[in-house]
Amino acid sequence: MKAQILHSGFDGLRFTVQAEIGPELRAELALAKAHAKEHRHDIELRYGDVLLSVTQAGGRTFNTHTGELGAVWMFQDPEDRIPNNPGVTVDFRALGLATGGLGHAERHFWEVMEALAIPYGEHQLRVSRVDFAVDLLAPWFEPERIALVAPPGTKVTEYTGADETVTQATGSRVTGLRAGNVDNRQLAIYDKRTEVMQKAKDGWLAIWNAERAACGQEPLDLSDRLASQVWRFELRLGSKQLRGRFEMHSWADLRERLGDAYHDALQRLRYCIPTSDSNRARWPAHELWRLIEDTIGNDLTVYCCGIQPSDVIFANRTAKMRELDRQLLGLFVTRAAISDVPPWEFYDFMDRHTEALRRYSEEHPRTLEERLQKAGGKYRWT
Repeated sequence: MKAQILHSGFDGLRFTVQAEIGPELRAELALAKAHAKEHRHDIELRYGDVLLSVTQAGGRTFNTHTGELGAVWMFQDPEDRIPNNPGVTVDFRALGLATGGLGHAERHFWEVMEALAIPYGEHQLRVSRVDFAVDLLAPWFEPERIALVAPPGTKVTEYTGADETVTQATGSRVTGLRAGNVDNRQLAIYDKRTEVMQKAKDGWLAIWNAERAACGQEPLDLSDRLASQVWRFELRLGSKQLRGRFEMHSWADLRERLGDAYHDALQRLRYCIPTSDSNRARWPAHELWRLIEDTIGNDLTVYCCGIQPSDVIFANRTAKMRELDRQLLGLFVTRAAISDVPPWEFYDFMDRHTEALRRYSEEHPRTLEERLQKAGGKYRWT
């Protein structure tokens, strides 16, 4: 059965910055927020070359946005900080990512940060979430929970309504599946057509129809579900994957390694064709999943370096251990030569000398724990 890709691209991106807004911007935001609360609608604030829409939401933060193609910008109040929270959080809008991609998001970030005069360095950036989505026109498809193959312990939830009510009874049409956690890795498969209709997200319909027009096809008629059923496959990576496993923090890290992280995730979360084989890992991939893999792989090839940071760390650590071992051997050879040890007694000499080294260690004025901690601090691999 055929399926048509109507869209593929980034659908979510969140950065935090360990920085604070200046007193002048803080005063302007506080005034705009007060007006937003008074009038119960967003207040536009022109600051430099940036137009912010300031909302009334946020207890100890200033919540703003820069439009449907921009981002939601949340600033901690420097005069009423929440301890340990980042000063700036940027949540990029889906339509801006869909139409402009990662490059558009990065340019928007630089422009707004510069216009707002917020000082920061690369080391203060933290990427905390990336979502990549593929929209498929496949009216014949309906997700099955059993077909999702995920690592042991992964939570899988099934939905049967547009309001995402967890399944309580049989007989309802399944409208979505979700597996995993957003702070780690998560796969969501859901009825995007219904969401577009119920939430009036016509921008997505325009994106889909642009692809249809490029293929010489008629626009979608959303009133006919059997001819316009669009399913979204969305693969989300959170901080445990982005920063914890793949060592991504900045924009440069995303450009260099994001493709590797998604390639890894696609091997761990799969949508398959169930068989009688008791080993689910051997189930063949569903034809839609093969399409998803190819699409994400092709789209993110430019963001690959082909090796995980953990592999680089392991290689560097192993090389350093080999170097130190060679130095130790050289010292033992020199010590044996000074002691007139003949070659045939060298290895026995090494064994005997470890007792002397143990004694010297025990007589050292600083504890072994302190010395190990100092040495470990010198050779950090992360």
